[in-house]
Amino acid sequence: MSKLDSIVAMIVDPAFLATVFAAIATFATVLTLAAPAFSNDKLTSRLKAVSNRREELRRKSRAALDGETKSIRRQDTSMMKKFVDKLDLAKALEDPNVLKKLNQAGLRGPKPVSMFYFFRFALPLVFGVGAFLYLWFFNDHGLKVQMKIGAVVFAFAAGFYGPNLYLENLITKRRTSIMRAFPDALDMMLICVESGMAIEQAFARVGEEIGTASPELSEELALTTAELSYLQERRMAYYNLADRTNHPGVKGVATALVQAEKYGTPMGGALRVMAKENRELRITEAEKKAAALPAKLTVPMIVFFLPVLFLVILGPAFIKIKGMKFGS
Repeated sequence: MSKLDSIVAMIVDPAFLATVFAAIATFATVLTLAAPAFSNDKLTSRLKAVSNRREELRRKSRAALDGETKSIRRQDTSMMKKFVDKLDLAKALEDPNVLKKLNQAGLRGPKPVSMFYFFRFALPLVFGVGAFLYLWFFNDHGLKVQMKIGAVVFAFAAGFYGPNLYLENLITKRRTSIMRAFPDALDMMLICVESGMAIEQAFARVGEEIGTASPELSEELALTTAELSYLQERRMAYYNLADRTNHPGVKGVATALVQAEKYGTPMGGALRVMAKENRELRITEAEKKAAALPAKLTVPMIVFFLPVLFLVILGPAFIKIKGMKFGS
């Protein structure tokens, strides 16, 4: 028997084949179990590197903030703030709606609050003392003592309620500017949403485009975009927009957007309906002003128009009668 025949016989031997297969299976099992320990997991290493880099940036950011003298948050260090804190005017002249009114007027931050309480304390003294000095030492206009005291009290009250009246005037002007451009902003927002934009991108884009027509509305939309990004509950961003504008049209839009997100209804349909309602609301406001115009013109016409009309009509007749009288 040749050497080749012996090799072939060994290869085809069932016992030899079983041994070879058992050795291969054992090697594969060991390789499978040991592979994770020796493999180089790129994803894990990359995630670990990113985490380490994030922690390093955080440490640097904390060190930079600790080294700075100014804080990230805006702080009021003016003399008005120190005066208000020293006399505790925020508690003595407490107004629960002052923050809401300041936000509606577009005055944000800690400084307007200090200015409000400072002027609410200072203006009554300035107006009251000024009226007293004027009436008692400069010119009393022939008034009696009771009328002088009444004038001083009126000046004091005017100084006390003056800041509130000023705020109400700012709020009204701001609301008028916002609502004049709000229906057009809703139309543009509808186009953005139906083109596939997210609601945050739509708010940001419309805020940029509407800035030329209404800077106040552009500011509110930009603030709403920021709140949609960082607030935990998105509905709060819509409700905050409604509170800052304090207008039923904006409140309706905020409610519609909240319901659309809550129940999964299309944003486009809600915006289309609200844009139509706000456009009709704007037309109704214009018709209301037009209807009130005749009543507002009554007094100016009586005071300025009718005397001139009587003079033009009766003047020639009076001159003619006078001439006839002197001629006779």
